[in-house]
Amino acid sequence: MPAAPQPSRPRVTPLYPPNVFEKMTRLAARHGAVNLGQGFPDTDGPRWIRALAAEAILEGHANQYASGRGDPALRRAVAGHQRRHHGLEIDPDREALVTTGATEGIAAALLALVQPGDEVVAFEPFYDSYAAITARTGARFVTVPLPAPDFLPDPAALEAAITPRTRLLLLNTPHNPTGAVVPAGILARIVEVCARHDVLILSDEVYEHLVFDGAHRPAASVPGGWDRTLTVSSAGKSFSLTGWKIGWVTGPADLVDAVYSVKQFLTYSSGPAYQPAVARALEDGDGFLAGQREAYRAARDELVAGLRRAGLDPVVPAAGYFTVTDLSPRGVRDASAAAAVLAERAGVVGIPVSALCSPPAAPGEAPPLASWMRWAFCKSPAVLAEAVDRLQRLPRALGG
Repeated sequence: MPAAPQPSRPRVTPLYPPNVFEKMTRLAARHGAVNLGQGFPDTDGPRWIRALAAEAILEGHANQYASGRGDPALRRAVAGHQRRHHGLEIDPDREALVTTGATEGIAAALLALVQPGDEVVAFEPFYDSYAAITARTGARFVTVPLPAPDFLPDPAALEAAITPRTRLLLLNTPHNPTGAVVPAGILARIVEVCARHDVLILSDEVYEHLVFDGAHRPAASVPGGWDRTLTVSSAGKSFSLTGWKIGWVTGPADLVDAVYSVKQFLTYSSGPAYQPAVARALEDGDGFLAGQREAYRAARDELVAGLRRAGLDPVVPAAGYFTVTDLSPRGVRDASAAAAVLAERAGVVGIPVSALCSPPAAPGEAPPLASWMRWAFCKSPAVLAEAVDRLQRLPRALGG
């Protein structure tokens, strides 16, 4: 008897291909290359912080759902951190929300505040989730280029991009991938432009404690900034605990409430064992933050020197985990294609900066910053030394 026909079902296609970080990590593994692509440290944060989380798990105090808004101790610690470091007075019960990493905070904010037909403006290049989540809201994603080599935003260009449909500016300072820190004067002008056009600001400030040159100033601390700004940060970058995925959103109570209204249906609550540990880290970890900043400053300088010896002219980042270089002096027009060559022939992997930009407007056009590569220096001294040694093969690997 013939088998009964099986009912068909709709064909399912992934909304997005694997992101560039996953692709480059696979490429590094395939060729045994040093991975200077994805921005994660290869050393863990302080043992005393990790021990607090481990104890909470083993003692059974933190294995069930946490409060949806976050552990009250962590929200108080976030408020204390904002007061101590930035002079911002925050009500921990109404103006702070714990999220499952900064990425969830950004996603929940966009889903809460942006509607179909709105426009979201971001400076380019940008963290790739900005465009992906904006697309899910039904809004239009509008970019304003950051000109090389300083990669500082132009408030006049921002204003020219704003239309009556512009709902929100997605700001990132210190900036990924370029390491630029928006100076106070430019930041004040950005806030003034947004206030004049009644545009909200979602400010991604996860690299706030990794500033080597100059100083970080939150958008919310600028006169006129608080009432329209949601600030996102996290423990991942600050304390080298990226896998814990503990972030927070702060800002006016009505905006935070809107973010929570979405977050409750995404993860509901976030890592209950990690939250009290991060609270203690924010309260007692300033010494670690200062030491880590100096260690990464040395790592930055080592990688920049190694890239220069390889015949490149890297941007010296003022903050963050990364430096960027233009490969065009070595005859490279497409850093995406060069990534595979460098993984195989030089044994080192970066991230093409074009992957953090909008796609070309027309087929056949080169994407923005097509010849630029991003390199991470948030690595142990031994790994970074090996990477710098391999980078000296770069001219030969590229045929130069």
